[in-house]
Amino acid sequence: MEKRMIFGSGKVEEIKAMIQQSREDGKLITCMFISKGMLTFHQKSNLEELFGIPVMDRYSVVIQILRLHATTTEAKLQVALAEIPYIWSQMRDIETLAGAGVKKQRFFMTDQQKLMLKQREKKIQHELEDLRTRRGLLRNNRKAKQFPVIAVVGYTNAGKTSLIKALTNEASLQPRNQLFATLDVTAHAGRLPCRLEVLFMDTVGFMSDLPTGLIECFVATLEDALEADLIIHVQDVSHEDWWEQKEHVETTLASLIRNNTNQTDHIMENVINVGNKVDLVPADQRDFREMLTVSSTTLAGINDLLVNVEKKLLTVTNRQQMTMRVPMGGEEMQWIYKNAAVTDSEADERDSQMILLHVVISQAKLQQFKHRFVGGRK
Repeated sequence: MEKRMIFGSGKVEEIKAMIQQSREDGKLITCMFISKGMLTFHQKSNLEELFGIPVMDRYSVVIQILRLHATTTEAKLQVALAEIPYIWSQMRDIETLAGAGVKKQRFFMTDQQKLMLKQREKKIQHELEDLRTRRGLLRNNRKAKQFPVIAVVGYTNAGKTSLIKALTNEASLQPRNQLFATLDVTAHAGRLPCRLEVLFMDTVGFMSDLPTGLIECFVATLEDALEADLIIHVQDVSHEDWWEQKEHVETTLASLIRNNTNQTDHIMENVINVGNKVDLVPADQRDFREMLTVSSTTLAGINDLLVNVEKKLLTVTNRQQMTMRVPMGGEEMQWIYKNAAVTDSEADERDSQMILLHVVISQAKLQQFKHRFVGGRK
């Protein structure tokens, strides 16, 4: 009975009594959630028949949450693809039961329906691959324009969108206190203290104990994080299990990086750990070593975070801040505006025909400038 019902006979009777009591009290229990990755069809159907209410596992609950929050074409496709492994699993259980002579199966799939499901799966995968290709083109375009990219990752509901809003002052961002509120990777422009323009990438949240099939369906949305110049790992330090959430994100992220880029150590070195929602932590408990703490609500610590992000980003992208003195309106000036980030400019008090450009420039571009405009000068 334990194998078929998950619970022992004593617990089954206890749950039945609880459900019956809820009916008598007018607080009807309408659904049961079992914290198990995926129930077999046999387990699910037996429990539903016994308790008289729908029974959901972690896979089906997460799918329902994702479906509610999917608004873009890509997000809807991701959710649709994530549902298919669940359907196949349930159908295999049904066929196993039928082969064992278990009767009264309410659902079954004809060969034609199986073929249609396989074709639908291939069609969704093809459409997602097209979107993946377009995303790659956008990434290449950003690289060509030398936009530094900062991916913001973290456990679901850790406050990633809220942090990006605090860092960019983007009024259109509307953070929500919900699981998987963000299902798409979205780019948001911001400026560092040196006035260098950067892109903050908002990513889908992580969650523990998800079946592998669900994680794999969202790998494409995390590609931007894997190829970012810098990663901000946001952690909700007000959550009682924040350390376990932190370790889960780090383990999953390292696995994704290893499977997709083989550069785990290099990329994981470019991670800044940020403790968010510190305003919700009692003052005598705010001992978070080796971590920057901020509040996306009160903006405490945001300026310090921006300074640290700037310092780390300039290092990992091999950029430097400097002032370049060039002829006003000359070829040098045009080249700099095209190949470097000009953060400010001012007239040269010693020579009205010259201008001082305050720039952030990569080492490679600086060498190109010297070779083109300085090397030939005597």
